[in-house]
Amino acid sequence: MGGFFGAVSKKSIISDVFFGTDYHSHLGTKNGGMAAYDDNFGLQRQIHNIENTPFRTKFEKSLDEMKGCAAIGTISDTDPQPLIFRSNFGAYAICIVGVINNQDQLINEYLNDTGGHFSAMTGGRINSTELIAALINRKGDFTEGIKFAQSKIDGTASILLLTDYGSIIAARDRFGRLPVLIGKNDEGYCVSFESFAYQKLGYEEYKELGPGEIVEISADKYTVLAEAGKKKKICAFLWSYYGYPTSNYEGKNVEIMRYRNGQLMVENDRKNGLLPDDLDYVSGVPDSGTPHAIGYANVSGVPFARPFIKYTQTWLRSFMPANQDDRNKVARMKQIPVKELIEGKSLLFVDDSIVRGTQLRETVEFLYSNGARAVHMRSACPPIMYGCKYLNFSRSTSDMELIARRTILELEGEEGFNHLEEYSDGTTQRGKAMRKAICSKLHFASLEFQTLKGVVEAIGIDEEELCTYCWNGKE
Repeated sequence: MGGFFGAVSKKSIISDVFFGTDYHSHLGTKNGGMAAYDDNFGLQRQIHNIENTPFRTKFEKSLDEMKGCAAIGTISDTDPQPLIFRSNFGAYAICIVGVINNQDQLINEYLNDTGGHFSAMTGGRINSTELIAALINRKGDFTEGIKFAQSKIDGTASILLLTDYGSIIAARDRFGRLPVLIGKNDEGYCVSFESFAYQKLGYEEYKELGPGEIVEISADKYTVLAEAGKKKKICAFLWSYYGYPTSNYEGKNVEIMRYRNGQLMVENDRKNGLLPDDLDYVSGVPDSGTPHAIGYANVSGVPFARPFIKYTQTWLRSFMPANQDDRNKVARMKQIPVKELIEGKSLLFVDDSIVRGTQLRETVEFLYSNGARAVHMRSACPPIMYGCKYLNFSRSTSDMELIARRTILELEGEEGFNHLEEYSDGTTQRGKAMRKAICSKLHFASLEFQTLKGVVEAIGIDEEELCTYCWNGKE
């Protein structure tokens, strides 16, 4: 995944962008970068790998080394950025959040049409940010260039651009799958993926960009360069999984959605006679499953507890060793049991989602090895039937990596893929069969998924404005 933060002010803005970008660290663990503009120093840039060291540690020196009243920063799980380019309409720094599915096609078109070239990385790969910059540069100004680039991309791209005259241009992706928010204070403006990032820095809510909207901000001016489009498809998974609990998207808070989602799951379990009657505790699979579980516990009347705690003091990053045995060892080392809350207990866990099932299998085995009597599982979203093709937070090389798909193939062969809607529905024979088979694979005492209707109700936004592709394949 990834996130970005930028700000422009009447005074030095490096500190705000440093802390604002750091507040996006939950969205990526591979690369971090900052770029700044100063009238005396021009455009400056720093990029660091953050796989083993947090953004804040790697960029602390930037507070003294970088200068400027305008700056942008990014956290990324993909290519290094921001990059700096010189074009026919000036020099600029640029970073993006999203994914380009037709990258090879766009590269070949560009090379054939222009006779130009790209910098190649190991294996001949092209940095996605450089590709988008090349597309922008084919037009006569930033606005037309961004609109052209977004129209050519199969996928998603929100863009943050820092000019060599000290302003920032922000563009939300064409269908608004990701948020882009504007904050304001007495000294200027900021742009952010996460709302809490600028609230903590003293900015007030100013505007949430619409789909495809492009704006330019300077210290004392806010200009709309391209009006928002009408079709919106913001990612529903923002609320279920990767959005930060304190964030608001489209005016809907993440933590509140998760409480409500857990409450609706209880109501669904009761209606269908699926609420186990011998539960000792309701628990969340840390961390994003926890608020869903709190909502479930509050309504079910079963006490909430944390039977195991993740040890993060020495494993803050998502980095895992290359050796599989060592990876398994690290996964086990992170989970510290509270034996008194596990031994002899019947537990119901809520996870934000069930994708491949590998980590859940290890978690359940860990619980049984510590004496659990039964482990029931609830997923806070419907079965994932399609790998996301719009973002890169849950991308799969094949849909067959998804445990729901694999299970359906085992149950019914490829014919089962003609009945995905039935398999998603836990009240149908096919749906019950899939759940029973996954229980057998992962050693659950029972399993149920939130319904698509339940997720939509918990978010509180019309389904037509939500992207639910990973659950129902609808674009």
